[in-house]
Amino acid sequence: MPRTIVVVPTYNEAENLPLLVPAVLEQDAELEILVVDDDSPDGTGKLADDLARRSERVHVLHRASKQGLGPAYRAGLAHALELGADQVIQMDCDFSHPPDVIPQLLREIEDHDVVLGSRYLDGITVVNWPIERILISYFGNVYAKRITALPVSDTTGGFRCVRRELLEKVGFERVRSNGYAFQIEMNYRFVKHGARIKEIPFFFLDRTRGTSKLTFRIGLEALWVVWWLRIADALGRL
Repeated sequence: MPRTIVVVPTYNEAENLPLLVPAVLEQDAELEILVVDDDSPDGTGKLADDLARRSERVHVLHRASKQGLGPAYRAGLAHALELGADQVIQMDCDFSHPPDVIPQLLREIEDHDVVLGSRYLDGITVVNWPIERILISYFGNVYAKRITALPVSDTTGGFRCVRRELLEKVGFERVRSNGYAFQIEMNYRFVKHGARIKEIPFFFLDRTRGTSKLTFRIGLEALWVVWWLRIADALGRL
């Protein structure tokens, strides 16, 4: 199997990380995981170091402070490529992205450049969210698709597997967005670079441990970034 590294950003995920790491690694004997911790005050970074000492398949990247999802992913993707990854999986630490979907991502990436986990490909496959949050997320995706013309059902989803060649081609280090907007911009760049994209449905499970990092500012950023992408693309500035 091509070398695959799962990049997982963390901030105050001490309850989830010790459970997630073995759940990910048991999906395939050759999988590796890279924890990108933003100096979590709850000790998540120390837990990650302990896990790395027990297994050479676990890597840790410590960052000095909490700077947002986008910078964490940029740093994590760059480090994964430095480690020699042929393909990279992005996923959250809170089990909203089920580890047992990873084998399907790995099967599909054999014939595609990027495989996207989707909450909205086959209806709405979101579990345990309040109805108002589902509606905001769903219609936010409709809005993003309408403005960007992305042929993707879940523009803000963060569960994906990407080939190294595509990451290098799109210049992920230049992605300026954070939060949901980071996922939208990455998908936009994939499409503009002619990537072979495959979406697969999965059941998104709301976290049962820890607290959500979603803020009003993150949602607001996604609203204006879609217009910035259209304008920047028209001006040839992507």
